[in-house]
Amino acid sequence: MNSLVATPPVPPHFYEYSRLSPSRPMSTPTHTPTSSRKRKADDDSHDHDGRMSASPTNSPAFTPRSLPPSRTFKRARPHVGGRPLSLPRLLETLDTETLRGILRSVCDRHPTLAEEVVQTAPRPSVAAALQVLRNYQSALQSSFPLGGNPESDYAYNRVRQALGNLLDALSDFTPHFLPPNETQASTSLSYLDGATEIIHSLPRWSTPQNNIERDSAYDEICKAWILVIREAAKRGGGIQLQYGGWDQKLAKHNQNSGGKLQAAVNDLASSLGWMHGPDAQGFGSPGGNDLGSIREQLLSGTYGLGTPVKVGPW
Repeated sequence: MNSLVATPPVPPHFYEYSRLSPSRPMSTPTHTPTSSRKRKADDDSHDHDGRMSASPTNSPAFTPRSLPPSRTFKRARPHVGGRPLSLPRLLETLDTETLRGILRSVCDRHPTLAEEVVQTAPRPSVAAALQVLRNYQSALQSSFPLGGNPESDYAYNRVRQALGNLLDALSDFTPHFLPPNETQASTSLSYLDGATEIIHSLPRWSTPQNNIERDSAYDEICKAWILVIREAAKRGGGIQLQYGGWDQKLAKHNQNSGGKLQAAVNDLASSLGWMHGPDAQGFGSPGGNDLGSIREQLLSGTYGLGTPVKVGPW
């Protein structure tokens, strides 16, 4: 009986809708605000990136520059094996005394090289020369025997070699600072001042014969003082002798030497007396007063004024 029941007719619009969307569900999709905002933000970011990427590259003032490929620098490794040092590295390992010995040995074998070294090396200063002399002086003091009489013949024989080294160095350095090799009187006087001080420190011996070397050193340094004083007096009216208190320094040296520099003191007094006038030391005689008076008249331009002119034979 059920099969005989008649089915209701289907409306015509149902067939029309099914034909247009046969597989689409009938449920209505729901749109959330979060998904719409995310899609909008993505669209804006794509548009912004497009504008930023397009602006610089499309500009005619911008020229893209390709970067060079990266390079890796590696230090070349030396070959494994022994080899001698180069000359610059070898010189860095030598101390001053060893280097001097090598230089002297090379100059002895090659005299022309020695002359070139002398011409190339700078002139030694007063401080450097005096320091060398003080080194010899220290070596002399260190060579004295411990205990006993330091003025005995035994002590003299022990220090004779060191004493000779000091006196030889003094004899070599002194002519270097004397005119005409040294043209500056101040430099010569500074050296003589320090060298004389070193001579004062030479030991005194109980045997007079052992003091001959010390007396000879005083004699040579006295001659050096006189030479420098006379040359300085010829230049610029001896103005370099007026400053520095050289008269007082030389007088003190003469006192410490026991009067062995008296000749130099007298020579300096004569030079300063000529420059200072008749009242200076060394011009106590009437002749000295006349000489100083003539000098004053020459400097003031009054020489010869008021002097009657003699006519006829003298």
